[in-house]
Amino acid sequence: QVQLVESGGGLVQAGDSLRLSCAASGRTFSSSAMGWFRQAPGKEREFVAAISWSGGRTAYADSVKGRFTISRDNAKNTVYLQMNSLRPEDTAVYYCAAAGTRVVVTTTSSYNYWGQGTQVTVSS
Repeated sequence: QVQLVESGGGLVQAGDSLRLSCAASGRTFSSSAMGWFRQAPGKEREFVAAISWSGGRTAYADSVKGRFTISRDNAKNTVYLQMNSLRPEDTAVYYCAAAGTRVVVTTTSSYNYWGQGTQVTVSS
């Protein structure tokens, strides 16, 4: 069992930066790939970024590549999402998720545990 708690969301202006954190409890965190997803009003939940169990491999959605960076600290049971050059279209609820595998995966069905989400709002 893994419990995930996101933090770091907020209201920012276009071009600003935010860093989201996801604190995990449970002994399987360090052996699980982790991901960030987001869901805007009226839209489906979409993949943002993922990182392998060791942090050695990452993957990003094309829409955030070059602006967002995912990282993890297994000693602290925490995964991060650094978001730079934010745009209004990045506005969404951001969810942290733990996968049932060690390797990078990008589909929602590959993730077994989800946090409650944190709101990110980017004004123009």
